[in-house]
Amino acid sequence: MTAAPEIKIIGFDADDTLWDNEPYYRSLEDVFCEVMKDILPPEESSKELYKTEVSNLPLYGYGSKAYTLSILETALRLSREQLPAASIARILKAGKQLSDSPLKLLDHVETVLQKLAPHYKLIVVTKGDLIDQERKLKKSRLERYFHHIEIMSDKQPGDYEKLFRHLDIRPEEFLMVGNSLRSDILPVVELGGYAVHIPYHTTWLHEKVGDIELPAERFREIASILKLLDECPWIRLKP
Repeated sequence: MTAAPEIKIIGFDADDTLWDNEPYYRSLEDVFCEVMKDILPPEESSKELYKTEVSNLPLYGYGSKAYTLSILETALRLSREQLPAASIARILKAGKQLSDSPLKLLDHVETVLQKLAPHYKLIVVTKGDLIDQERKLKKSRLERYFHHIEIMSDKQPGDYEKLFRHLDIRPEEFLMVGNSLRSDILPVVELGGYAVHIPYHTTWLHEKVGDIELPAERFREIASILKLLDECPWIRLKP
């Protein structure tokens, strides 16, 4: 029988794992689709926006500013650079609102962090714009639970390998918790670490993956972060 791992560090994704995020992006997309309604139906506008987002990732990365720029670029392209100034102003205003959107913790997040913090080193492992993520973390008032905040430009296996070297741990001593199979789960499991997937009710298309099989000895899927405390076999809370 394989011995249970000794997890030393638990990493948490931020957006849509600790707090709501994707719905605010969808609200800005709704504004974009409304602006473009006389040119394309909403479904087609969204498809064109996604193409722009993906092509801009190497240049802009992730985050609200990158998203707003991609929306403006798409709107100008689809309108053949005839977009009225009022429409540009409307998109910019909605983009600023996205950058300063309210922050709502997901259910049970702080309860779980309070219980885990005395037993494990907890870190945030997220990607996106530095200012965006620092603002959200400050608004969340969760900073006191975390020993380290890692804001990555992306979440590929190489990014996690750098993180493990920085933390001076082996992959098998690390557990990652997140809502994205592509970004939070697959790279960590590939490297030999452990991962828990908590699905969020809506997911950006770029983060979706097809049907995959992951090793049960290093992967779990749970319905709520609260289930970490009693459905994750690698977490042990000492009395």
